[in-house]
Formats: sequence, C-alpha cells, structure tokens
Amino acid sequence: DLKNGFFHVEVNEDCKHFTSFVVPDLQFEFNKVPFGLSTSPSVFQRYVYSIFRELMRKGIVIIYMDDLIIPAKDEDEGIEKLKKVFEVASKYGLEIKFKKCQFLRRKVEFLGHVVENGTVRPSVAKTIAVKKFPVPTTVKQVQSFLGLTGYFRKFIPAYSKIAKPLSDLIRSDNPFVFEQPQIEAFEKLKKLLTESPVLSIFQQGKTTELHTDASQQGYGAVLLQEAEDGKLHPVQYMSKKTTPAEEKYSSYELEVLAVVNALRKFRTYLMGNHFKIITDCSAFQRTMDKKDLVTRIARWALLLEEFDYEIVHRSGQRMQHVDALSRYPVAIITSDTLTARLKRAQQEDEYTQSLRSMIGSNNDSDFFDKNEILYKYVDGRELIVVPRDMQTEIIKLAHEKGHFSAAKTEGVVKQEFFIPNLSKQVQNVIVNCVPCILTNKKSGKKDGFLNPIPKEDVPLSTYHVDFIGPLPSTNKKYQHIHTIVDGFTKFTCLYPVKSTSAEDALDKLKVQQKTFGNPKRIITDRGSAFTSKAFGDYCTNENIQHFQISTGVPRGNGQVERIHRTLIPVLTRLSIADSTKWFKFVDPLQRILNSTFNRSTKWSPFELLIGVNMRNKEDLHLRYLLMEEMMEELQEQRGELRQDAKKNIQKM
Repeated sequence: DLKNGFFHVEVNEDCKHFTSFVVPDLQFEFNKVPFGLSTSPSVFQRYVYSIFRELMRKGIVIIYMDDLIIPAKDEDEGIEKLKKVFEVASKYGLEIKFKKCQFLRRKVEFLGHVVENGTVRPSVAKTIAVKKFPVPTTVKQVQSFLGLTGYFRKFIPAYSKIAKPLSDLIRSDNPFVFEQPQIEAFEKLKKLLTESPVLSIFQQGKTTELHTDASQQGYGAVLLQEAEDGKLHPVQYMSKKTTPAEEKYSSYELEVLAVVNALRKFRTYLMGNHFKIITDCSAFQRTMDKKDLVTRIARWALLLEEFDYEIVHRSGQRMQHVDALSRYPVAIITSDTLTARLKRAQQEDEYTQSLRSMIGSNNDSDFFDKNEILYKYVDGRELIVVPRDMQTEIIKLAHEKGHFSAAKTEGVVKQEFFIPNLSKQVQNVIVNCVPCILTNKKSGKKDGFLNPIPKEDVPLSTYHVDFIGPLPSTNKKYQHIHTIVDGFTKFTCLYPVKSTSAEDALDKLKVQQKTFGNPKRIITDRGSAFTSKAFGDYCTNENIQHFQISTGVPRGNGQVERIHRTLIPVLTRLSIADSTKWFKFVDPLQRILNSTFNRSTKWSPFELLIGVNMRNKEDLHLRYLLMEEMMEELQEQRGELRQDAKKNIQKM
C-alpha cells in the first residue's frame, strides 16, 4: 500500500492556483495533488500506471489506485517479483506504508472480494454490512439495499428473480408496501450473501462450458470450468430481462439471443479458448447451419464465428440450473388490450396499409407482418408501427409514466414503437402537458441588477411584459398568454396569443397604446421576441426605454412572474374538464386580478388606476381560487425569508 498516494504527484505550476485555499490572513496553494479534488483519483491512477506499465504488462503486478497486488505461484517467485516492484518504486520515489502491507499471503482481500486457493467470494466486511442492514421502510432504503446486494449479483444464481419483489417497489407506479414477499426476498438475499458463496477463478486451458437458456421473460447463462476435483464449478452467472421487443421473438431466436449476450458478457474469458455451448434448444445448431438467415440471426451468426466453440444439445431436465435464471416475471409496457387496439387501428389506417404493401414488392424493406401486426426492424429491434390515429395516445402513455423530458420520452417510445417524426410529436405532447408546466418552474440565481431600474412614481410609466406557455392548443390555436403588468398600480392585461413572436408582442402593445398611450419603459426577459430587431425598432420609434433582465434570473421581472405563478394553477383547475378551453377563463381572471386588494399597494389595481371601485359581477369561485394561490405564494415567500434570516443570524 502506497503512503499518502496522491502526494506523490507534483501539481503543474500553471495549475497550482486551482488548488488555492484561504485561512485567516493567509492563502496557500498545494504543491502536490491534494485529497478531495474530483480529478485527483484519475490523475493518480494514470501516474501509477505510467510508472509500473512494464511490470503490469508482464503480469508481475496488479494495481488499483494505491493498492498493489503481486500474484505468484510460490514464495520464491513472490520474493523475486517483490524485488522488482521495490526497485521501480525506489527509482520513482514512491513511499510504501509497511504497516498496511501483507507479504507472501495465501489469502488476500482486494476490492471487496476475498481471493484464496483459486476461489473468490465476498469479503467479510461487505457481508456484515448486508447482515446488519435494517428492514427498509422507504423507497430510498430499498434502493440502498439493492445497491449493496447488487454489488455481488454475480455470486447469486437468479438474482433478478429473487430481488424482483424489492425492485418492483422502486418503480414510481407502485405503492410502497413491504409485506411477506418483500420480507422473504430481503431475508433470502441477506442469507445468500452472508453464507459467502464461492465461485471459481477462470483459468486458461481448463475445460470450459457455457450453459444458456431463454424464455419470453428473460434469458440466463452460467460459465463453468472443470476444477481439480474433476467437477464443473461456476465462474460467473448472467441473468437478464427481455425487452418488450425481445419478448416477441420466436423460441429459437431467444435461444440464440441468450448465447450471443452470454458471449458478449464473458468475452474476455472465452476469446482464444475452445469451449462448449450447452443448450436445450435442438433447433439451435440447425438454425446456425442455414444458408438463408433473417437479417438479425445472420448478424448474430457472424458474431459467433470469432469464437472457437462446439454446440451440445441437452434436455431441459438437465438444464434446471440455468433455466431458473431465465424464468422470472417481468413488467411489460404493452398490454394485450393495447396490442389488440393497435392491430385494429392498423387495418383501418391508410398510412399503415401503404407500408404493408411494400413488404412483397421490396425485398430490402424493413417492414414485416407478425401475428397480423405490422412491425419495422430498427437497429436490431422489432418495433410496432403505430397508426396515425394512435400516435399521440402512445406518446402520452409513455410520457405520463413519469412525465419525462422529451429525450427520455422519446427513448421510452422507441423501445417498442415506430412513429415517424417522433421528436417533433413528442415535443408537441410535452408542451401541452399541464402537470409539466406546473412543476417545471423557471428558477435562477438570486443576484440583483448591477444597474437598478428606477422605481415607478406614476401609473402606466413602466410595463413588465412576458409570455407564459405553451398551454394546451385551443380551437383558435391559442397556446400562450401575453401578460402586461403596470409596475405602479399592478394593473394586469392578459392576452391569449398563438405564438411568442415579436409580431404578437407588438400587436398587444399597440392594443394597450390605443387606451393608455405609451409607457416610459418596458421590462422584459431576453426571449427572441424581445431581442428581435422589430421590437427594438418599435421601442426606439415610440421613444420607450427597453430594459432586459439577466438570463436565468426570472425574479428580475418578478411582477409578471408573480402573476404567472398564480395564474397557471388557477387556469388548470378551472379547465380540468377540458384543458383546451382555458382561454375562456382569461378575461374573468383579469377582471378579478384587477379588482382584488393588492398587499404591496394596499389598493386594488383598478381603484389605484381609475380612482373608483370596479363594478363587477362577483364570481366567488374564481376569487377563492385566486386568493388561495396568493396565500400559498405568501407562505412560500415567508418561509424563504425566515430561512435567509436564520442563515444571517448564524453568521453573526
């Protein structure tokens, strides 16, 4: 073990200022790589590799960070290799912490594993952590436990099957219920790991077998080698769920898939070695010997050609050890009902029928029929072609599983379905998703302006202007609201608009101009409408000062932001029956906003502007919703102020 590993590496003179730290009246810089920097481990690893590169290439030493392992067959070889390591360490000035060194040991603990007499098993420290793990009471605790046990999944046959009752709990669509199935899985995993299961270490030249099996739910494999006792011992296990597309494969395709993925998993062991592939699929060999293979199987066959193997068929009764790895329940995305609807919709959809007609006439077509459903083969996956009438529904179904981002929603859809122009359609769905609009609030730094905007002293001298949206598209194609707030009276004007273009912004300002004339100044963010030449020319021609707030600091235009924070939740509640009818509530909301008492001015905006109370047909429901949202905002602001006060007190 190297002493103070990072301190062996010099910091480049040009980089020392990045390590600077301050103490009272003094400032220091590190001359050696310090502990605590995110780049220190990788820098140190490269440094040690560069020193011991030649010894590592010859197999004399194995290195991870500051831990050095010197493998040897006997004491004489061990001492000889140790001398070479010491010579290199001395040459480069590496210090070794002898208190932590172990010499000529037959059992060693390395990276959480105990290596002894040709076997490898979990270290005692790791298994004790599993044994003492408390019964999880939250999803986060379940995730922590699965992270700990998953570290040793290669030691446990059918790990995925055993852990499924627990892994199901961390899905967002499942309630957290820790009952008998979860308790049994929890205790079984702890028991299996604390009993220190043993796998053999792979050795070149030994008789090697790869046992595979597959089912619609998953596929598994076991890599085995003959030990000195003449029996086959496991080297490593593999267990994997099938994807929704893979579930639709035929039985022999799944068997080939299991072999291919096992070869990818154990490639470092099997390349250059002769081994047997043991499978219970009698059609496997015949499939590989065919001259005309479907594209997917042909690609897999090419991958198999780089290995030196022979195929042996064995009955299913003799393959129970690997069969268990492949058969465990899996949650699928497409339900039988949805599949049936897709099938019917495809038959009625002209677009789908036109694609289906290409199958017979074009041999290179990636489209094909399977169980009377049209599929497209894309990057090794069979995707259902979604008819036009169901495309938006499918995207919504994928998005609403967790209200994912556009990229993630697109990825979920692509796991099972083919939809042309998917990115554009996903974007259209997400911009009309009300829950996403409500939760994805803009945020930014709390820094103020370097050049403060003058305070208003008369009505209609300063306009705070912004757009909000996109909202669900209406029959009039409205998707946004253009908001104008008078900085002095807080009088608010709300205009449903079709876009956030400069034309729409200027059109509404001209409507304001007809009644109120021009303001002295307009405050906006740096949206494209407000940074455009047309908007700038308008302000110049009308002799209006235009202030733009800093990017990422929406509170710089806080007056209009505050209106928006109140407006969207209220509109959502009012239009919950039909989200495309939100625009019908904009005018009554504007009236109530302008006739409601304002905490900062102590007057209603209308009364402060006109001098009399607004005559208005009272809508108690609307007023209640607005007041409720305003009170929630007040409580939130009060909480933030108290947190700031608490921090300031602690600094005193």
